[in-house]
Amino acid sequence: MQDQFQRNIDYLRISVTDRCNLRCKYCMPSEGVAWMPHEAILTFEEILRLMRLSTQLGFRRFRITGGEPLVRKEILSFLEESAKLPGVEDLMITTNGLLLPEMAFDLKAAGVQRVNISLDTMNPERFHEITRGGDVSTVIKGVFRSLEVGLNPVKINVVVVRGFNTDELPSFLSLAKQYPLHVRFIELMPIGISSEHRDEFVPIQEMKELLGLKEYVPTQDILGGGPAEYVQPSGYKGSIGFISAMSRHFCNTCNRVRLTSDGKLRPCLHSKHEVNLRDALRNGSSDEAIKDLFSQAVWHKPAEHHMNEEALQGLRVMSQIGG
Repeated sequence: MQDQFQRNIDYLRISVTDRCNLRCKYCMPSEGVAWMPHEAILTFEEILRLMRLSTQLGFRRFRITGGEPLVRKEILSFLEESAKLPGVEDLMITTNGLLLPEMAFDLKAAGVQRVNISLDTMNPERFHEITRGGDVSTVIKGVFRSLEVGLNPVKINVVVVRGFNTDELPSFLSLAKQYPLHVRFIELMPIGISSEHRDEFVPIQEMKELLGLKEYVPTQDILGGGPAEYVQPSGYKGSIGFISAMSRHFCNTCNRVRLTSDGKLRPCLHSKHEVNLRDALRNGSSDEAIKDLFSQAVWHKPAEHHMNEEALQGLRVMSQIGG
């Protein structure tokens, strides 16, 4: 379906939980956040109904997020049912990777086609610091386990933060050279806790200079349909991607909306505007009425975000929005 700016919206990011097994510094405050009560979270049956209705409106690509989606009970059964829905052409998951060593095979068997793994540092001490206790060796095991079971592509999401991990960019580059991994470097976005760290922002152009990428060929054959610009240096088994949410808007090609774990449809990550689908689901609304709410949300998708001018601060942190 199209929004008022003639963008084709066919990608739905679905947060299945606000809970996480890490406490990353740029995602939530040191005191943590109060988890939503279970009754506030959409049931898997409710999410499946919304997915089914969205496919009737032209949605084809679905990314499952959190929080950390793999901590939710019965997630594998839900994914298996999701993959069977008519119209679901691409089922993907974004994870911090801690549970992938034991779950990657089952994810593939359930119908998940590919996985994005958040990994901002491969340094054990730094990882422990920024995640407030995480073990990076487990995540790295999850990366290679994902490759072994045939999830494809396997993408590594690296949020680049000045003074924290800029010196590690060449190490991530080596990963893409040696293995069929697709490493994406992402600009820090001022959302929630991250809004306090604007001075740590590193633009894409500076990242490219730090990487020393002089000779490469652009590539368009990486599955995704997202905003990343990919390059594949000669001799690399994988690729390098850049997501420039701040220094170069890609809003004019944005093809997605987001469903929070408590059933709010957000047309834009940076906007506070939400459409309440949970209440519609639970008050007996018809399929047509719910599809109308989808259409309203898509139609009101803004032309672009305004993160360069203002930070998004409010009731939700990133783990509650779904990223």
